[in-house]
Amino acid sequence: MDSLARRLEALIFIATRPVPLEELALHCGCSVEEVRRGLAELEAEFVDDRHGLELVLVAGGATFRVTKECEAAVRSLAGARQPDDLSPALLEALAVVAYLQPTTRSEVAQVRGVSSEWALAALEERGLVEVAGRADTPGAPILYRTTDRFLKLFGLASAVDLPALGKFALDAGDVEEIRARLTSNAARRST
Repeated sequence: MDSLARRLEALIFIATRPVPLEELALHCGCSVEEVRRGLAELEAEFVDDRHGLELVLVAGGATFRVTKECEAAVRSLAGARQPDDLSPALLEALAVVAYLQPTTRSEVAQVRGVSSEWALAALEERGLVEVAGRADTPGAPILYRTTDRFLKLFGLASAVDLPALGKFALDAGDVEEIRARLTSNAARRST
């Protein structure tokens, strides 16, 4: 591994957040293109099964994350929270914020059909959403957006990388199939 790749490895290792390529270039005294080449070399070093870490670009920067193979051991030692620690209600509220951001509490509640005050407070406490300012509407309600921690936790470079909502839409056939299964299950329970 060349000198630049080693310096990049050290910087990324000590960073508590994904480090933007421009910042890496500044601290290494080189160009962003040289950083890209150094990261490619570093990534190649971590690509095989010799390490418990992998180099990834998420939340606008470079970081190391634990490989899937090592997650359970790390979670056991560190007690790290995982996305599956989120209840369905919190995941639902988080998804609404992620796709509508910046959005208000009342907009989240309108989409979910239930009050979202508790869910947004819990997501904010976990560092997954944050205040993004105030809306230019009567009462100037608080606007919420997702955080870099959200991007890192879900492995996204930016909110643009969220799956298209169309992938989740049900067509008429899906709706009918679900209705039929619910009707069948209800009939079985009543007998």
